[in-house]
Amino acid sequence: MILKFFDRLEEWLIVFLMGAATLLIFAAVAHRYASGVPVLQEYLLQLDMSWAQELCIYMFVWMAKFGAAYGVRTGIHVGVDVLINRFDDRLRGGFVVFGLLAGALFTGIVGTMGARFVWQIAHTDQVSPDLEAPMWLVYLAIPCGSYLMCFRFLQVAWNFMRTGKLPHHDIAHVEGVDEGAAHDLHPLSHEARQ
Repeated sequence: MILKFFDRLEEWLIVFLMGAATLLIFAAVAHRYASGVPVLQEYLLQLDMSWAQELCIYMFVWMAKFGAAYGVRTGIHVGVDVLINRFDDRLRGGFVVFGLLAGALFTGIVGTMGARFVWQIAHTDQVSPDLEAPMWLVYLAIPCGSYLMCFRFLQVAWNFMRTGKLPHHDIAHVEGVDEGAAHDLHPLSHEARQ
């Protein structure tokens, strides 16, 4: 129950950050070009949008950190397993568990180092250039995203040790679409080729 809540929260956070950053970039670009129109110049030049680029960068950093954790959970994170998949199941399983635990260790170390950095910078008066937001808030993405990614590596490792299965992303699957109906509509389906 609580894991499903965190799964949905993670997904909604990524979607919100991506959508909000896209809208903000669009608004900033539209503002910049519309400011050149003489009729609108008087009004638009009073509106300062210089902070938009900085906020978008921070939003994309947060989105990337949470997106990486999402990638581990769903099996879309990049992995090179061509050689490992040729091993027998027992040896392959050992390498998979080692790789997942190594990923958890690495992201746990990055999260801890990031948390120490955030703690140190929180005791300064450093702020971002345009937004003047506390920099510790900006850098908080590192420990939050890294610890979440560490948790996801451990979660996948635990599920793999119990079931022997890794999460696998099916690129042909669209959530909310019935697989039978999607198969019938696909131009390369068996029926369509005949």
